[in-house]
Amino acid sequence: MVNVLPGNERVAYNELNRIEGIKDIYHVFGEYDFVIIIEVDDLGNLNSIVDLIRETDNVTATQTIVGAELK
Repeated sequence: MVNVLPGNERVAYNELNRIEGIKDIYHVFGEYDFVIIIEVDDLGNLNSIVDLIRETDNVTATQTIVGAELK
């Protein structure tokens, strides 16, 4: 989940959309501005992508939640 600078949602969306490894980006209303879906094989790759998201100019905060598949 990602927060961005107020009024910069469209610019942030375009910046985030260029990051390889992001599967989906959803603009949401409430505490966060975006929910980003990342699908990776290991936590090292997840960490690298989250670092890229955090380095994006318009991103002000992130919250990472790791999901697991139920079988």
